[in-house]
Amino acid sequence: MIKEYLNVNSEEAKREIAQTTMGMYVIRQEGAKEKDELEDVGVVIEGVELLSNLRSISLGFAILFGLIYTLNLSYPQELKYTFEFFQKVLMTLDGNKLSPKIQTLKIKMLQ
Repeated sequence: MIKEYLNVNSEEAKREIAQTTMGMYVIRQEGAKEKDELEDVGVVIEGVELLSNLRSISLGFAILFGLIYTLNLSYPQELKYTFEFFQKVLMTLDGNKLSPKIQTLKIKMLQ
């Protein structure tokens, strides 16, 4: 869902972004620490970089979810449960209808 790249590997990043179904990318400067400012954060849907130069991962995440709802997109099969967890448990959107896997995870989290 979130792929991280170093700014020295821009060609590799462009190739992988073009093959991304849905997600975000983060570009860090080489040698940067975790708390250092990110060079770029962007949102990708079907290999197209829709937005870039976002200020943070959380902003990118909110925009990605907004685009999914606005464009009425289905979650990619390989990330279906990840997106469902974020949507229904963390964001409490349509939280009454949980799949069995997500229901089990939610119960374990609340124990």
